[in-house]
Amino acid sequence: MITGHAHDGAGVGKVEGFTVFVPLAVQGETVRARITQVKKTYAKAVLEEIVSAHPDRTRPLCPVYEQCGGCQLQHLSYEMQLKQKRQQVMDHFMRIGGMTDVVIHPVLGMDEPWRYRNKAQVPFGWINGRAVAGFYASGSHEIVDMESCLIQHSANDQAVAKVKELARKLKIPIYDEVKHRGVLRHVMVRTGYHTGEMMVVLVTNGEHLPHKKELVRELVDSLPQLKSVMQNINTKRTNVVLGEKSRVLWGENVIHDKIGDVVFAISPHSFFQVNPVQTKVLYDQVVRYAQLSGEETVIDAYCGIGTIALYLAKKARRVYGVEIVPQAIQDAKENAGLNHMNHVHFEVGRAEEVMPRWLREGIRPDVIVVDPPRKGCGPATLDAAVGMGPERLVYVSCNSATLARDAKYLKERGYQVTEVQPVDMFPHTGHVECVACFVKKEEN
Repeated sequence: MITGHAHDGAGVGKVEGFTVFVPLAVQGETVRARITQVKKTYAKAVLEEIVSAHPDRTRPLCPVYEQCGGCQLQHLSYEMQLKQKRQQVMDHFMRIGGMTDVVIHPVLGMDEPWRYRNKAQVPFGWINGRAVAGFYASGSHEIVDMESCLIQHSANDQAVAKVKELARKLKIPIYDEVKHRGVLRHVMVRTGYHTGEMMVVLVTNGEHLPHKKELVRELVDSLPQLKSVMQNINTKRTNVVLGEKSRVLWGENVIHDKIGDVVFAISPHSFFQVNPVQTKVLYDQVVRYAQLSGEETVIDAYCGIGTIALYLAKKARRVYGVEIVPQAIQDAKENAGLNHMNHVHFEVGRAEEVMPRWLREGIRPDVIVVDPPRKGCGPATLDAAVGMGPERLVYVSCNSATLARDAKYLKERGYQVTEVQPVDMFPHTGHVECVACFVKKEEN
């Protein structure tokens, strides 16, 4: 019997009290599974037979769903996916945060939960001597060759297919990650949801790209929405897709897109949310929790290229953003200029070091927004935020487990989480984004 779900969507059952993870199994089902790996406290298994199926089980639309590691939940109805994600957040707050009184709202889902991704990163490789491109099989570096991905923008599919076709036609050497030889490693495609502008980034193992002119010419002729063709050089033995150096092969070095009415320039390295429809839903929730009237001072920690900061700047008197990546801050400043926002200040540095200095300089925020990576904020950043004494703290999280951990830490330091709004940024995957509202408790 499957009694629960793991964070990645796998079913969880027990055999004589021992935990077993079964991908593709659903809570409430009785299944037969074959153990493939045994660890000290748990085992992994593969699903072999569904003895009794859950009524919300559905047939995945993707023909390679069971091989590809991109989605984990297509075998569940979308309504069931949203319920499962909310339960995951509730479980984390109870088990990790020790909180049972937090309001966890139903997950805000999509009306049309397909074709939502504005960025594709597709590795190239070899299968039986033939160049292929697709996504990695779950838990491996074996490429599942595919022509279409149902959660990708259709324009991304078109561009990836064209690069694959040209790589075969022009006999461009495909990278072999075992031997560290060959040229073409990945293709990355970014498409502006609102503008339609497209960027194609060819990631190569070295400066030399054979048949470069012909490759670029055919891409330009085939993709009318194309605004930029970039080459990114990555010569390291690494799982990281992009190297540090990029150059323009044709067109511009950025494309543009919007969140609401705020315009952003997007480069190969820019962190820009991949689901533009739900990004606006997410950021509107941040605005609601921040309760801005136009007179507030706001700090955006982990500000990246300034997406949240600039979105909030429409309703704030002054906004400060801090980010450790210099190029991101440069992009943020350029984005502020694009939108003629003179009341926004961006600075490079660690939030836990910059925020105390801002406090010494007399900057006293009414609201602090944090949007950390999956590992969460950590005590130093949270202490710096608490030390500035904002009335409200809005926490945007891509990992409800670390959010619950940090919520417990903040509660012990005088900030109570009042409510959490999960947002489904990645339909058909096990991921869920959350916005949490923290309010400074009154001192007795």
